[in-house]
Amino acid sequence: MIGQGTWYIDRGDRKRAVAALARGLDLGMTHIDTAEMYGDAELVIADAIAGRRDEVFLVSKVLPSNASRRGTITACERSLKRMKTDRLDCYLLHWRGSVPLQETVAAFDELIAAGKIRCWGVSNFDTDDLNEMLAVAGKGRIACNQVLYHLQERAIEHAVIPWCEKHGVAVVAYSPFGHNEFPSPRSKGGEALQDIADAHKATARQVALSFLARGPNVFAIPKASSAEHAAENAAAGNLTLSDSEIAALDKAFPRGPKPRGLPML
Repeated sequence: MIGQGTWYIDRGDRKRAVAALARGLDLGMTHIDTAEMYGDAELVIADAIAGRRDEVFLVSKVLPSNASRRGTITACERSLKRMKTDRLDCYLLHWRGSVPLQETVAAFDELIAAGKIRCWGVSNFDTDDLNEMLAVAGKGRIACNQVLYHLQERAIEHAVIPWCEKHGVAVVAYSPFGHNEFPSPRSKGGEALQDIADAHKATARQVALSFLARGPNVFAIPKASSAEHAAENAAAGNLTLSDSEIAALDKAFPRGPKPRGLPML
């Protein structure tokens, strides 16, 4: 239910970043997500998974500018080399670009045939894009859609989550604490979070993760900057909110009207 994100993980102390990922693996957060766009994050991951690759569900992403048939294959091979592994468990198109989806899917198929990826998915796809990808690839091919989702940005609940549930596509929530905008404990929403956290002897961030992953096909991939933060995130996987607590958070953080476009970072 809870995995590990790595956006900006290369910006701080390298040893602390490696220790955070390793601690997350120790605690069962075996889904590690990265992307070629994330600077040296893939190099940090290489250190964290050394000697324990088989424990990990490893995901990376190809940039839209590299998503031609040949470009996708080259980008994947570059990511594999940087992470010192022979395969990815899932490979995503990072967001919709100008390259025809047919080309990217053809590359994904070639990579699967070569054993370099096990499955593939998309990221930042709204329902129109998902429908087009479904038409190109066929049923049962899109493993997941990774999208922005946190308490103060619930736009995907209007159409994206229902679409993915209907078509058997996992939803992976990135930036589940927001991007430097987690609710202040002095705000009304922050107070609601803390009240529920206190009832469970948990933290506000654990409650937030549990709320986001309350649906059967939603996963969250928070980034941790330390082993302690990784342990806090992992414990959210054992937290179950009651219907009344979910209703209280729904009221405290209303999803708002359906936006014209899909929010993304």
